[in-house]
Amino acid sequence: MNAGSSRRVSGSYSDNRKSAIQNPKWWGILAIAFAFAFGEVEARAQQTTKVHRIGFLGSDSASSAARIKLFREGLRELGYVEGKNIVIEYRFSEEKPGSETALAAELVHLKVDIIVTAGAGGTRAAKEATSTIPIVMSQDPDPVGNGFVASLARPGGNITGLSSVGADLAGKRLELLKEVVPKLFHVAVFGTSTNPGNVPALRETELAAAVFKVQLQFLDILGPKDIETAFRAAGSGRADAVLVLNSPVSSSHRKQITVLAAKRRLPAFYNRSEYVEDGGLMSYGVSFTDLARRAATYVDKILNGAKPADLPVEQPKKFELIVNLKAAKQIDLTFPPSVLARADRVIK
Repeated sequence: MNAGSSRRVSGSYSDNRKSAIQNPKWWGILAIAFAFAFGEVEARAQQTTKVHRIGFLGSDSASSAARIKLFREGLRELGYVEGKNIVIEYRFSEEKPGSETALAAELVHLKVDIIVTAGAGGTRAAKEATSTIPIVMSQDPDPVGNGFVASLARPGGNITGLSSVGADLAGKRLELLKEVVPKLFHVAVFGTSTNPGNVPALRETELAAAVFKVQLQFLDILGPKDIETAFRAAGSGRADAVLVLNSPVSSSHRKQITVLAAKRRLPAFYNRSEYVEDGGLMSYGVSFTDLARRAATYVDKILNGAKPADLPVEQPKKFELIVNLKAAKQIDLTFPPSVLARADRVIK
């Protein structure tokens, strides 16, 4: 009897299961369950493959190439691959007056997640275009003085990033130039008055000039046509050498400047290594490529939930003195052994 009961129970369960499977309501329940499960999987898949859009705002595509390369490498090291989980929208003003404002507005219209800027002009344009989209400075000589952040330790708004402390190095460049050209009395300073970083850089240079008893002649380069004019004025002013301040105009026409400096046999000191790589005599300054790589870490932190207001502005960690022996030979100049010994890179 127990065995029979057991069989009846078993038979009853089998019949009920068969009946349930044939019941349309059962299939409806299963369909809903599968829909929820599939929807959750799909949502997770979309979450893990979300593509972030980054805007990159620069002044000159040619001079930005090396920095962009290092910025992209920094992103790849952090797991970001273009076309897979990030898209970078590049915009360059190419030295056209007022174009940075329109380009920044364009990036805001594209609803980028972050705007990365490659100079004070781009940062100012981005700041005016948005107060909500995070802005990462890949370099700025004076973030506080330019009004981008409340302080380096506590930015306080939607802007953070890296400072290039350009003004603090201007005096050191003049000191090195004096070492290379001992009979240095007159120096032509090439700058751009509309570039925010030139004011503190020139002030620092003037302080150093007073120490070394050097007379300065500031020559304003607002556009490409001013470059040859500046060299003629330097010649008329009996300049013994040229000191080039940070300027988007000069940077984008650096080849022209290095060629004219050699032609006029003027020792020229630059703030960026790109000048020396293009035939210039020597440079000392912040490694802008290193700053570009480090800017990727800010992008990563912000995409992972950090707020720009809480991310302190960092200072440069890497500085470079680069000399070009070939350029020195062209103007019959010999670098002192003390300078060569301190050089991070010697181009032959």
